Amino acid sequence: MNVRPTLDSVAAYAKVSRQTVSNALNAPHLLHPDTLSRVQLAIERTNYRPLRAARSLRTSRSQLVGVGLQPAGDGVNGYVLDRFLHGLTEAAGDAGYHVLLFNAAGDSKEIQAYDDILATQNLDAFVLTSTHYGDRRTAWLAERDLPFVTFGRPWGTAAGHSWVDVDGAAGTREVTTNLLAAGHRRIAFVGWPDGSGVGDDRRDGWQSAMTAAGLPIGGLRLQREDGAANGRSAAEELLRAGEPATAVVCASDSLALGVFDLLGPSRRPGGNPVPVVGFDDTPVADALGLTSLAQPLAEAASECMRLLLDLLEPKPDTAAQPAHVLLAPHLVVRATGAGPVTSPADPATQKGAPQ
Repeated sequence: MNVRPTLDSVAAYAKVSRQTVSNALNAPHLLHPDTLSRVQLAIERTNYRPLRAARSLRTSRSQLVGVGLQPAGDGVNGYVLDRFLHGLTEAAGDAGYHVLLFNAAGDSKEIQAYDDILATQNLDAFVLTSTHYGDRRTAWLAERDLPFVTFGRPWGTAAGHSWVDVDGAAGTREVTTNLLAAGHRRIAFVGWPDGSGVGDDRRDGWQSAMTAAGLPIGGLRLQREDGAANGRSAAEELLRAGEPATAVVCASDSLALGVFDLLGPSRRPGGNPVPVVGFDDTPVADALGLTSLAQPLAEAASECMRLLLDLLEPKPDTAAQPAHVLLAPHLVVRATGAGPVTSPADPATQKGAPQ
């Protein structure tokens, strides 16, 4: 029968006092670095895990972080939140915390969920996702002095709290620049309607690259609600244009899948495929060979937890200040002949519906 290691057994292994082990867990700044290293090694060797309930009694903390679950999307873009939550759960576990999930369909219901949960449970902090213009959740939490970090920038307002985000503009600017370097001059952008912070950011990157190259964008920017069917509708509009686009950058993999279905290599046997680039690098994009921009979701989750710990466990004599982390996406080029380095096709082959 295995015996669960205790504070005393760790102290005996490290040849230090019980209080020294407690300090290593709860106030490591009090220990000499050599002593701290010795105790940490003993904790690792004995596989000691402090009881969360006991730690909660000592610190008045629950070691719980709340995260609201947004309504399920189309099954493609839900992948982003899913991977972020996996990363956050792992990062929280490494720090001795656990993630509590709850339903949150819109700001009002999420705020009500905060109120209901806090009335019955002692949550230490919250992580917010899907930030947007007019987001009321952050003000509610700030007014009550509740620690939180957002995965997403505070669109349209001053940044009074810590956040982590992915630089969508940098990603679409990079891929558009790559397409320009490959010789494309009519590069379309299929994005969401104006007013989405994330969508506007991704559009701005494409637009800045086109403007810097001195190229017009008239007729090349199409707006659609998210979804593969809407992406296909945008592709049909591009095909009807007098001078069609020779490459397409999209705000999401969902839109890109519809464009790719109409303009990609599998549907244009009689003409050159049009390079199509999505955003989020979902498993569907991988399966179909769609080039896409990947978000560093594990890193974003880890950074969110790091910023939370700065709020929950600040260094001695140091007031925690809001911090902002902006991560760069990376391009995943798929070897299908429809990647961003493909040379532009003859415009004559782009006119009309595919065979």
